Order: sequence, then structure tokens, then C-alpha cells
Amino acid sequence: MDKSSIKADRDSLQYEIGVENFLIFAEENFKNPKKIPCPCAHCSNFKKFSVNIIRGHLYESGFSLGYSDWIWHGENHDNSTRSSVGSTCPPSKPIPISETFNMCEAAYSREDCDKESDNFERFVADAEQPLFEGSECTKLESVLKLHNWKARFGVFDKAFTDLLQSVGSILPKDNLLPSNMYEAKKTLTDLGLEYIKFHACPNDCVLYRGPILESSSECPKCHLSRWKVGKDGQVRVNVPAKVMWYFPIIPRFKRMFKSSSTAELMSWHANNRSKDGKMRHPSDSPSWRNVDCRWPEFGREARNIYLGLAADGPQEPGNDIDVYPQPLIDNLKKLWEEGEPNVYDAHIKSFFTLKAILMWTINDFLGYGNLSGCVNKGYRACPVCGDQTVAKYVSRSRKMSYQGHRRYLDLYHPYRRQRTAFNGEQEFGCAPEPLSGEEVLGK
Repeated sequence: MDKSSIKADRDSLQYEIGVENFLIFAEENFKNPKKIPCPCAHCSNFKKFSVNIIRGHLYESGFSLGYSDWIWHGENHDNSTRSSVGSTCPPSKPIPISETFNMCEAAYSREDCDKESDNFERFVADAEQPLFEGSECTKLESVLKLHNWKARFGVFDKAFTDLLQSVGSILPKDNLLPSNMYEAKKTLTDLGLEYIKFHACPNDCVLYRGPILESSSECPKCHLSRWKVGKDGQVRVNVPAKVMWYFPIIPRFKRMFKSSSTAELMSWHANNRSKDGKMRHPSDSPSWRNVDCRWPEFGREARNIYLGLAADGPQEPGNDIDVYPQPLIDNLKKLWEEGEPNVYDAHIKSFFTLKAILMWTINDFLGYGNLSGCVNKGYRACPVCGDQTVAKYVSRSRKMSYQGHRRYLDLYHPYRRQRTAFNGEQEFGCAPEPLSGEEVLGK
């Protein structure tokens, strides 16, 4: 059967037979039948379920695009045969290409897929192999856990390589754990999880980036050494005192469009949402509509991204936070002014120029002051009232008390006259005063 000319009919008996045969085969190759990678278009083998759940996913979403070699389910495909085991096990008796294989592969077509997407699918398939035969942990999961440990405790590359070699010597001989830092780093880079390290001033003055600062050995503002100073007082050249790890956003956005199911969801707000005037999605907000109105060319491309920036942390650098988002700001400016060309959409199977806009910031009140540069302490702390903020210093508690909320009541509301109840002002033997100009303002 010519699989390139077939579109699967998931309601047909032929497709049903193919799915059942596939599930039987997959179940035979996994010791734990409740943790089988789901090959549907939504899960793309990243999630593991039981056979019953996978069956429902395959009928609902079909098979994942690009999954032609069933290496996640114990097969190794060549021109004439398929093996029922994974790449880490010796092959068992070959299984001929059957009607089941043709039916399952008829659920997608790869003829329009670009080479980068094809390589990415194959890399993910390789990375999701078990760490060794019988292991419930995958190669990718193992590398991520160890790399997170390295970053958390600031372990040097040489020490990390030694750790990988030591752990690898304990594991079975057929393990897939990288043997050195280079291989581990390449695994994450191929997945699109590359990172960039920038040296930073210990006092958060600057990042050592750009043609001038890259060659500097001390901070141009506080003149503190760029390099770490040992306990003996000696400067350790080429050992940075402070490092910022930056994960570029543009490669991650491009990866989102490499998956057909994710790429379809990226334009869901324009193609599938209900447009009945109710607030159901951020695209129903006035901010979103304002962007589409002011920049119609940007709004016409449904795949452009509207971003929100969340900032919070227990050890934030205060007002010096403006130093650290510089690489992010450069990426955001590029995505807004020029865009990222030649981004492949696996759902529509076409290339386009991706643009993005930063529309919201989400943070607590302290973070708001750091990010915006607005005053959020003292007598003018309210970002809405500004100079009209009504504040009073309470000496007993040594804190500021923000009052004046009565100004938002109706003009002749009875609470406007109750200064004693609201402001703590005592009026012994006094009759209620007429409404003054200050009372109208809530002062």
C-alpha cells in the first residue's frame, strides 16, 4: 500500500485493526504496560499512559507527524524489516513490514516537512530512549536532572565530566548516559535548550557583553574585579565572580512551531475561539485589541506571539534588575522590529516571519517598582493616585497609613462626613460640618 498517497480514516475498520495491532506490539515491548509513550499527535511520545488511554488518543488525534520509525516502541525500521526491540537491546527475530505498519503510518504525511523538523523529531526519539534496558528513566531526563544539579551547586565542567564517567561506570554497559560535559551539552543544545553565560559585576552594575566590556577585567562603574578573589586574596583570572545564565527565547519559539499540534494551538485564538463579546481569552481583552488596531500588519498574522513578563524572586537585585534583562530586551526588540525569518510551521507546512510583542508585566508591588522605576514607598506610593495619594505616617507603628478612600464614593454619600470613623480625627461636642471642598476630594 502506498502510504504517501493515503490519508487515514480513523473511523474505518482498517484503521481500527491497525491501531489494535500496534498497541499489542507496543505492550509486548514494555515491562510496565501503564507507562507506554503515547504516539498521538497531541502527546508526541512525550507522555506515557496505559494502552486504554493511548487507544482513545489515537482515535481522537491520530498518530504524531514525523513518527515513522517506531524506536520509542521497540522497533528498528530499515528497508525490508522491523525489529521488535529498541536500540539498546540485541535484535530479536525480524518482523516483516505488515499492513499494520502501513495503516499506522497513513495517519500522517512527511512529504512537506523541512529537514530541521525531521532532524528534531529523530533527535527527540533518540533522547527519549530508556537510559538502559529496563530503566524507567530516559536519556534526556537523566541528562536534565544531572545538569540541573550542576547549575544549582555551581559545579565546574571538569568535575561534571568526572561525575558522568563515575556514574556511567556503575550503570549497565549498554547505558546511554553521556560520557563527558561536551556530549551532555550537545544533547540539550540539539533539543533547543541552549544557553548563554554572561559574566556580571558582583555589585550588579553591568553585564560583560558587547565589544568593549567583553575584554574588560573590572567593572567600569564600581571598579570591582571581574574575576573571583580567593581566600588568600589572589585574583583568579578567567574565573568569573558572578555569572548570569540566559536561555534565548527565539530558539524556543521556533521549536514551538516544529510540533504540528503545538503549532495549531499557537493560532487557536484566531481560528477556534468563541467571539461573542465575552472575556474568554486574553485576545478578548482591550489591550490585545488595541495592539491589533494600532499595528494591523502585526495583528493580521495570527501566529505572532503576545507575551507577558512575570518577575518575582526571593533574592532579586532591586533597582539593579535593569542590568539582567538586557539580552532578553535585545531579543524582544529583534522580534518586534525585524522578526525571525524562515520559521517553519509544521501544521500549515510553510515558512513565515515570526514577530512578538511584550504586552503585559506580572509582578508583585515591589517588583512593579523595580521594573517600572515608579515610587512605591512613602507619601506618594500609589501608582494610580500619584501626587494625589492621601497618606499619613503613624508614629506608634512607624508605618505609613494610606487613606482617602472615601473620594471614590458618591458625592453626597454619608460616609464622606464621618472623618472620625475613617481618619481617627476626634470632634468632641461638634455638630456635623457641611461638606467642604477638601471633603469632596476625600482629604
